[in-house]
Amino acid sequence: MASTVKRDYYEILGVDRNASEEEIKKAYRRLARQHHPDTQTSEHEKKAAEEKFKEINEAYTTLSDQDKRRRYDTFGHAEGPQGFEGFGQGFGDIFNDIFEDFFGGRQGGRRVTRGSDIEYRLNLAFEDAINGKEVSLKIPRWEICKECRGSGAKSAEHIRTCPSCKGAGQLRFQQGFFSINKTCGRCQGTGHTITAFCPTCRGQQRVQTERVLNVHIPAGVETGNRLRLANEGEPGENGGPPGDLYVLIHVAPHPTFTRKGNDLVCEVPISFAAATLGAKIKVPTLKGDDAVIKIPPGTQHDKVFRLKGLGAPSLRDNGTGDQLIRVKVEIPTKLTPKQKELLEEYARSSGESLDQEGGILSKMKNMFE
Repeated sequence: MASTVKRDYYEILGVDRNASEEEIKKAYRRLARQHHPDTQTSEHEKKAAEEKFKEINEAYTTLSDQDKRRRYDTFGHAEGPQGFEGFGQGFGDIFNDIFEDFFGGRQGGRRVTRGSDIEYRLNLAFEDAINGKEVSLKIPRWEICKECRGSGAKSAEHIRTCPSCKGAGQLRFQQGFFSINKTCGRCQGTGHTITAFCPTCRGQQRVQTERVLNVHIPAGVETGNRLRLANEGEPGENGGPPGDLYVLIHVAPHPTFTRKGNDLVCEVPISFAAATLGAKIKVPTLKGDDAVIKIPPGTQHDKVFRLKGLGAPSLRDNGTGDQLIRVKVEIPTKLTPKQKELLEEYARSSGESLDQEGGILSKMKNMFE
């Protein structure tokens, strides 16, 4: 019997003898897809592809294993594996990658795909973010065609059972000890063919629409918060679940208030006389009505007063922040002769010299710088 000379494994995969593991893997995947018997049409081509496929598998089984590759580089085919020996060592993962169309992730031969998520950027006024609001959003998205109800056909009469897979959506192939289900290429796994497409979606099964959604924006949201509306994204394919809609919040700045956590901060100017003698002043709130706070005598610049419960609601619990009022004492820049005389009299009665450094006016000036 004539002996059969085996081809060099590196030559079979078309890689250099110094090729990396990743290069060997890429070469194998490319050749396995190209020469798999199920991709051939005639029986003669299938038989030739089977031999080629076995040769490719044998080469990869050896070169993808470091120990086997080292022995092969030293001894050649004398130590090489025969047939599918060593099949479980590294081949299983690559096998699953190549034949993912035949297993899992499909339903009735069709790939079931979850719909894409949609992100919508919503600009909110400061008051609406604190108090909450009902908003209507116009969301552009794809929806199942109502004309054909997602079939893609002009009518039910234009839907025919696929003659290749007989409606199964898959074709079964037997190769040695393998039994493989492959998606039917004629109907793309749907189990049917269409003789006339829907005039609305033109066979795409979906149409671009603009949907109006009424969305409740909870009180207390702030910039960066995302609201998730489950199943309001793009529809899935072949019965897959729809994606989600994410509303990304952006809050506009307010001319009076800033937010620190759940507290609201505002600055209120008061006169030198009010800070010195004490007074009652009105301060704005986001509740619609002004609040009255008492300024005690001797109040210093930047003193902070707190109004309990007038801040932002917490999104995590039932608590509410406070409103913080920071007073800014205003120093008069223009005095009448009478006012100046009274202030000088006050300085003398306090033992202050207006001419020397460190006098009352100097102290007042330094206090507010």
